[in-house]
This record gives sequence, C-alpha cells and structure tokens, in this order.
Amino acid sequence: MPLPHYLQLALTDGIGPILIGRLIEAQGSADKVCRISLAELREIEGIGRTKAEKIHASLRQAERAAPLELAKAEAAGVRIICPEDDAYPPLLKLIPDPPSVLYVRGDLQPRDLNALAIVGSRKCSLYGREQAERFAALLAGAGFTVTSGGARGVDSCAHRGAMQHPNGRTIAVLGCGLDVVYPPENDSLFDQIATRGAVVSEYPMGTPPVPENFPRRNRIISGMSRGVLVVEADERSGALVTCRLCVEDHNRPVFALPGRVDNQLSAGPHKLIREGAILTTSLDHILEGLTPLPDEVSQPTLFDDAPEPVAHAGAPSRVPVPTTTLTDRQQQILAAMSGPTPLDSLIDRTNLPAHEILQEMTLLTLKGQVQRVNGQTFARKAFIGS
Repeated sequence: MPLPHYLQLALTDGIGPILIGRLIEAQGSADKVCRISLAELREIEGIGRTKAEKIHASLRQAERAAPLELAKAEAAGVRIICPEDDAYPPLLKLIPDPPSVLYVRGDLQPRDLNALAIVGSRKCSLYGREQAERFAALLAGAGFTVTSGGARGVDSCAHRGAMQHPNGRTIAVLGCGLDVVYPPENDSLFDQIATRGAVVSEYPMGTPPVPENFPRRNRIISGMSRGVLVVEADERSGALVTCRLCVEDHNRPVFALPGRVDNQLSAGPHKLIREGAILTTSLDHILEGLTPLPDEVSQPTLFDDAPEPVAHAGAPSRVPVPTTTLTDRQQQILAAMSGPTPLDSLIDRTNLPAHEILQEMTLLTLKGQVQRVNGQTFARKAFIGS
C-alpha cells in the first residue's frame, strides 16, 4: 500500500511537494524514498550534508507518526488519499507541486474533473455575494463542480450557490487541518459540503489556520479546477495569487467579473481583465473560454454521471466526447437538427418538452456536439459555418 509511505513523506520536516516528487523520481517509488540511506540523500539535487541528516532523522520520526495520523483521520471521519489513489484529482496531479496526500471529508467523484473555481474577497459587497451565488448555481446546473476555499465572503457564497441546485456539487479546500473549523461560523456549512461534495486539505490533523498556509492552499483550488472565476478582490487579495497560479503554473483560463469602477473590490478583476483575463458576465463566457482537458486526463464518459442541468444552453467547452457516449435522448435531439434549428422546431420534431431539450443542450454543448447560434437556435458542430 503506497499511502503510508506518501503520508510518511508528507509528515517529514524539510521536504515539500516538489522535493518529494524529485525524490520519488530518483528512487522510483515512495516506499524506496522512505528507506533511503543518508548517503543517497546527500546525492539528491538541492540537499546538502546538513539538510540530509535532518531529513533522514525526520523520516524515522514520521514513520512512527504516520499510523497515529491515519488513526486520527479515521476517528474524525476523514479519508487520506495519495497520488496513486484512483480518487486523487487527475488535474491536481499535473501541477508542478501536487500535494503528497489529501485529507478528504466527504467524497471525490469522477465528475469533479469538470470543476471550476470561484474566488474573491472575504469582505465582499452585497453585489459580490449575489454574483458568487448566482454563478455557482449556474455552473452547478450545467454539471460543474464548484471549488473554493471555504473562507468568509465570496468563497462561502460560492459553496452555498452550488448547493442551491438539487444535484450541485462543491469542494472546499481549507488552509488548516480538517478537524479545525475555520472560520468557526462555517461549521454547519462544511457539514453540508461534506454531504454534497468534499472538504479537503493537505495539512495534517490539528494544523491551525496560520496565514502562510493559505497561499499554498490556493494552488490546490486552482489545480483541481479547469479555470478560475474572480468575483471581487482588491489588488492585494489572495484571490489574485490563485489566478496567477492558474495562468502561469497551471496553464488554465482565468475569468473576471467586472464591477463598479469606484469600488476598491473591483480593482482586482479589472486588473486581471487588462492583463488578459476573460471578461465574464454570463455562463456563456465561461463555457466559451474553457480550454480542452489535457490528453492525460481526457475521459470520454466524463459527463455521463453529471446532474441534470438547469435550463441554460451556452457555447461549447470544446471537450471532445464521442457520439457513442450520448444518451438515447441526446441522439434523438441531434438527429432532429439539420443546420441551425430553433427550439420550437426541436419540440415539434422530437415531441420532447422545452425544458428537457434545454437541459440536454447544456450537456451536448459541454460534450462539444452543438453550439448555440443565437437566442434559442442551435446547430450541430458539423453544420456551423456551412
């Protein structure tokens, strides 16, 4: 079982995710790293004699600590996973410094691969709260899992908005141990999230929410997501750190919601828009701006277990999914389309109610099969431009 070895490495002082990855690459497995000799440690790039001795001693201490940590997590209803676990988020594996272990309360599902982060200020305005909830609900209805940081303000509103949809999912990434409730007023919110997604952290049980934890936490929010939407933030906000990671380190799109020019909390999104972030005022803008999933994680059945979406059809996310993965109802709708086809014509040709067709259109656009031409007129991708 690889988990105890990954956990041992995670609990070892003096090595972080990047160095752990380098050690595993050099030795071939986490198990071999845990049995590494002092002489071998000294040969690893970036480790000198003094540091090697400290790491080697800490490895032995961590070996004794790992079983106790597993017991603490189990007692708190928390599961620990490592990169070799099937449940480990595929997109997170691709970042330069993925966590060696993730503590998970709740569950991670395959459809969480289609996740989008919503971040912003802890001291957001009423407008920011409303928009965070609105966009989270729209994304959840379109089959997205909403990720955020579980903090006050925009984060909390995003989590709540995602759960407004009956089948909506959301993931909160914390900057403390999962047995530490921060902020304390979100205790019941985290309980809800654990039943509708997951609360996760890379920090050991009992870790307090010290300030230096949160910038590291931000890379996980971005790393688990196909893109990041910033709702409100000043120019020094941690939300902009998440955006920088998203673009520079993770090569994923950033979306920014514009605000009042005289509101300080609009400065962050406006700065991002000037620097190339996608100006976002509707779900369509997000669907249009998403880049394809990397080949390493592309799954034809990605959306097969997604929830029934709300009545909204947007532009395609350009994730290619073979027609063989379509449901009978989706194939029926596609067969009824010849060139740009108004919704009324689809109702007549399929005898399906409007809300069912619109629900399927959202999934079909996400599967890259159709695109909205204008209003409530749709076209199969093969006919667009013909």
